[in-house]
Amino acid sequence: MIKLFRSRLAIALTLMCVIFIIGVFGYRIMAGYTWIEAIYMTIITVTTVGFSEVRPLDTNAQIFTVFLIIASVFIFGFAISVISEYILSRNSLQLLKKKKVMNKINSLENHVVVCGYGRNGQQAAEKLKAYKKPFVVIEKDHAVIEAFEDEILFVEGDVNDDEALMAAGIKKAQYLVTALPDDALNLFVVLSARQLNKNLFIISRASQVNSVKKLQFAGADKVIMPDKIGGDHMASLVVMPDLITFMDKLSIEGENTTNLEEVEITDFTDQIDCQSIRDLDLRRKTGCTIIGYIDPQGNYIINPEADQQLEPKGKVIVLGRPEQIQKLNQMFEIGG
Repeated sequence: MIKLFRSRLAIALTLMCVIFIIGVFGYRIMAGYTWIEAIYMTIITVTTVGFSEVRPLDTNAQIFTVFLIIASVFIFGFAISVISEYILSRNSLQLLKKKKVMNKINSLENHVVVCGYGRNGQQAAEKLKAYKKPFVVIEKDHAVIEAFEDEILFVEGDVNDDEALMAAGIKKAQYLVTALPDDALNLFVVLSARQLNKNLFIISRASQVNSVKKLQFAGADKVIMPDKIGGDHMASLVVMPDLITFMDKLSIEGENTTNLEEVEITDFTDQIDCQSIRDLDLRRKTGCTIIGYIDPQGNYIINPEADQQLEPKGKVIVLGRPEQIQKLNQMFEIGG
């Protein structure tokens, strides 16, 4: 529909230019006006402002003027109607698009709310997309929203406003990631989000060391310092470059390059009888290797033994190449 309006708008503008050119050349040839006089006469004629003529017109020039007035009235009327219709339709389409986005957001449950779409917010969104985890981004920069609105669900607003958090479905969300560059803003978001949803798992960015405890006290479950992580990472590349490079290979670089997977035991017990890691036999079935186990109490066991007993609310950390992880997900219908 937008293309149709744009084509009609182009026709209207073309007709306006044509009638202007005809008027200028008509007065130049038929009335003997100079170029400036011809332009002046054309403008006051097509706009019907009613100023006096430059010089008296003969019969032919008068007939030409009548033709020019009639033609310009129809053409300008058509142009105004097209422009008005285009503006109104564009506003209507924007309203429909916003309504569609809000309907999608309202249907979400156990999703992630990301506050801010800067560098860290974008990285978080890319990771969430790779794992097909539903999420909503709160962003106040309209230009940013327009650039990415076709691939990401946005709520336009200020993260300091509780209404923006509510619009993002904070009460039904499972996680909140606040990745703002200002620690004070992150602190305010953490306080507001914790009040709105007591069960929310909150992950906050921090720029200053002395902000970490404040954010934790305000209700953040995890506080991340990107600058510190970056510095540690660069130093580690000096002292143990091969190990860090190997670890980098495990990170996600695209939608289908996952090398690590976190799987709940219930995803297996629904399909097979498994009391221990040996019973899962993932290495033979999928090629993946279990490198960690998290029990229901949150205790981490690195490189667990084959006889490690599994509990329904526990999780296993699985390592494998992308195709092996994909085979695992397909075999046990994980994340589908």
